Amino acid sequence: MASFVIEGGRRLTGEIVPQGAKNEALQVICATLLTSEPVRIKNIPDISDINNQIRLLQDIGVKVVKNGKGDYTFTAEEVNLDYIRSAEYIERCAKLRGCVMLIGPMLARFGSARMAKPGGDKIGRRRLDTHFLGIQRLGAAFQYDATHGVFDIHADKLVGADMLLDEASVTGTANIIMAAVLAEGTTTIYNEACEPYIQQLCLMLNAMGAKITGIASNLLTIEGVESLHGTTHTILPDMIEVGSFIGMAAMVGDGIRIKNVAYDKLGIIPYTFGRLGVQIFRDGDDIYIPRHEHYEIESFLDGSFMTLSDAPWPGLTPDLLSVLLVVATQAKGTVLIHQKMFESRLFFVDKLIDMGAQIILCDPHRAVVVGHNHQIRLRGGRMSSPDIRAGIALLIAALSAEGVSRISNIEQIDRGYEDIEARLSALGASIKRVEE
Repeated sequence: MASFVIEGGRRLTGEIVPQGAKNEALQVICATLLTSEPVRIKNIPDISDINNQIRLLQDIGVKVVKNGKGDYTFTAEEVNLDYIRSAEYIERCAKLRGCVMLIGPMLARFGSARMAKPGGDKIGRRRLDTHFLGIQRLGAAFQYDATHGVFDIHADKLVGADMLLDEASVTGTANIIMAAVLAEGTTTIYNEACEPYIQQLCLMLNAMGAKITGIASNLLTIEGVESLHGTTHTILPDMIEVGSFIGMAAMVGDGIRIKNVAYDKLGIIPYTFGRLGVQIFRDGDDIYIPRHEHYEIESFLDGSFMTLSDAPWPGLTPDLLSVLLVVATQAKGTVLIHQKMFESRLFFVDKLIDMGAQIILCDPHRAVVVGHNHQIRLRGGRMSSPDIRAGIALLIAALSAEGVSRISNIEQIDRGYEDIEARLSALGASIKRVEE
């Protein structure tokens, strides 16, 4: 176990470059199983969740060559199906949520897949119904071993189908797309997720020979093909990391430039920070956040106080609500944070309250934040990172706090943020990793 020790109150300045998008990487790496030809993927982030996923593919039999930093070639020519039936594989799947996206490509190419209930963040129930119902519509059969918590999925042949998803699940959509590209006939998917990372997956699959139309809408049409070939693909910058850096710059920045953000793919994120009073200036594909002595939360047009809530794309991503909540603690005004999609993601606010933040946790989904307007600084303290996004939010709070803070269980932060202490130290932060 490791911890971060942070000396708060230091102003940060300079330039920072966001890593490649974690959520896109998990999808497109799994998609390499759909062909026996080499697939080269660039801008892969060096984080634990991705590295574990790559190691899992290697153990399955995928040949992986590292061409340079963040640049890998995957060749799934000889896949070991016996390993997928092993106890070791099931045990690893139980610890890695990204393994759920192996179902679609394995089923499409090899006719079978196996997995345990996946691990990942402890942020509430994350059901798999959308994955299974969609793949069943394509002709797959599921068997569940309740004793061991293992799913076996088989299909002699996948056949295209029309489907209306019960929720716009990102990973569910990715799984169904990857299964459908090699299915016989045409598949239409309505109410599917259409995040930029799903768009990227579709673009990569089309470059491999798939026939997908309706990309960026909530109605996809997929005409199945017999086989796919290799390609080269570059992953987008991680919009969650971009948003995290915007929040950090607002609270403790002395002028920070975030480089190469793929601004047109950020959606509502800059606008949402603007509603908290954060100034963001676009310069080409960079954004610049000046020093903020004060920032004031807007009200709605009828005078009622601001509510920020998550929603499927193009709504606000739930992954940034933790950061927005921390930024609001030093704003002028009051905001209601409404976390609709996960029931346990706001439970980290007790740690912020211990630091002196004025927050009322109304229920598992809603918290009211009364901003300090920089009149009262947060206090440093000891805390633990419960999940990736709460972890980075607590780190931002610690950077702004008076005194020294210690954050344990930072392996959660490592799952989503590449070499974060070195990158923030380059901006002037005092942050050290210590082993416990």
